[in-house]
Amino acid sequence: MKKILFLIISCLLLVSCVQKAYKQTVIYTVKVPNSNNITSVGVRGDNKPLSWDQDTQLSKIDGDNLYQVKITYITGYKFAEVKFTTNGEYELQNMPNRKVEFNDSGITYYHAVFNQEKK
Repeated sequence: MKKILFLIISCLLLVSCVQKAYKQTVIYTVKVPNSNNITSVGVRGDNKPLSWDQDTQLSKIDGDNLYQVKITYITGYKFAEVKFTTNGEYELQNMPNRKVEFNDSGITYYHAVFNQEKK
């Protein structure tokens, strides 16, 4: 009887420790000044589906050097950390990552200028 009670309590504790995950969509838009010789613009980050090892490509959206991508996270976190890349090279070298705080609505619009800190 003690073993059964122990198993039931253990299962309840394990289930209650799991953080609830939410769907969060972020639309990243980045302006790349002086985009001569740019072959690719990407974003890297700490939450899947992003990673620090590989770029997720942004698409050019108009003639003003704007690039955009829509990323959907399934996460329990309220923010993500990212950096943009051009031609595979990180922006903001030796500086903190960008912190993207998720909107409670589930859709966040994040606008940035490549290699410039957000104010």
